[in-house]
Amino acid sequence: MQVHDVGSMNEKHEEAAAFRVLVVDDSRAQRHILAMYLRKWGYEVLEAASGEEALAFCATMPMGFVISDWMMPGMSGVEFCRKFKALPRDDYGYFILLTSKSEKSEIADGLLAGADDFVPKPVGSDELRARLRAGQRILSMRAELVEKNRLIASNMRELQALYDSLDRDLVEARKLQQTLVRERFRDFGPATASLMIRSSGHVGGDLVGSFQIDDRRVAVYSVDVSGHGVASAMMTARLAGYLSGTSPDQNLAFQHLPDGTRDARRPSEIARAFNRLMLEDIQVEQYFTMAYAELDLRTGDVVLVQAGHPHPMVLRAGGRVELAGTGGLPIGLIPDAGYEDSYLTLAPGDRLFLMSDGLTECPGPEGFDLGEEGLARMLRRLNGLESPELLETLVWDLAEFAGTDHFADDVSGVLLDYRR
Repeated sequence: MQVHDVGSMNEKHEEAAAFRVLVVDDSRAQRHILAMYLRKWGYEVLEAASGEEALAFCATMPMGFVISDWMMPGMSGVEFCRKFKALPRDDYGYFILLTSKSEKSEIADGLLAGADDFVPKPVGSDELRARLRAGQRILSMRAELVEKNRLIASNMRELQALYDSLDRDLVEARKLQQTLVRERFRDFGPATASLMIRSSGHVGGDLVGSFQIDDRRVAVYSVDVSGHGVASAMMTARLAGYLSGTSPDQNLAFQHLPDGTRDARRPSEIARAFNRLMLEDIQVEQYFTMAYAELDLRTGDVVLVQAGHPHPMVLRAGGRVELAGTGGLPIGLIPDAGYEDSYLTLAPGDRLFLMSDGLTECPGPEGFDLGEEGLARMLRRLNGLESPELLETLVWDLAEFAGTDHFADDVSGVLLDYRR
């Protein structure tokens, strides 16, 4: 079985049609003279004595050119032209009217009927040949345009298929990424941790979480990987493994002591360990910011590190909002970067909020970011709500501020509620 390319077959079909000419005239002598010229110039010629007969030809095969007399008994050349142009077909037929008419209104009638050109009678062979060559150029340009459109349409179909496949993969990747933050609420007894994360695309580069260090201490963290999309999402998945409460042997927050026991690193040491890991082992172009806090469940004492992340906020039980943290460099940019611990104490009813810059840098409709002051105002207004409801309402208020719930950046946060 022979397999032919459909595009090349159509191209050859149109090329053959472009050299086929239908001569329509009720005068046999006139048809004979025109046919003689046309065959001499290399055209395939068909003849018809009336518009009705010509339409029957055109209904069964494509015509590159039609040369028709204007004045014919029965169907006129203009009426035939109108019906010819209305025939359903993929190819284009170049229509030339032979006429002795020169009135502008009559020429306009021919153009409105779809005529492409006019040749005055009596027909001069040089002028007719020149008109046909002009028509040939138009048909060639049209055929080239049709082929390019066919290739574009074919490429668009292939791109659409690739996009659909990628979209399906991203939907599944989003589901997998959401499992990294499976528990949106953790109850540690004297404290609870409430998590919120909203990706700006299918997948994102934000990560929040919590885990129990020992009977006395819990940790919460907020991570924001540079960039967006799949690469950032893959990095968050890797970082989630290094901060997993279910796999303490892999958790970078823990260190093995010489006596074989395990203890938690200080937050600043964790930041330094991550910085070495990014620059020496992982070695990618990405970096990330992080806020990590450790809470003593008995005393309410908090030790935290801020590595390029927005300042954590303390929501006091009385409604005051305070900034915490001492700043610090992002992780994965500079070798031997220094990180410092900062300290604060939570009283019963106080809450610690770690958040990504998708909140503080969320742009409003006038182009101004929400900022730390704007976020603090929102938190003060919502401070009477329980932590899960506070985070949910905070996202609604942020969408109202931005004028859209399709945020420009990932939005995430963890709210540590001390209630001892």
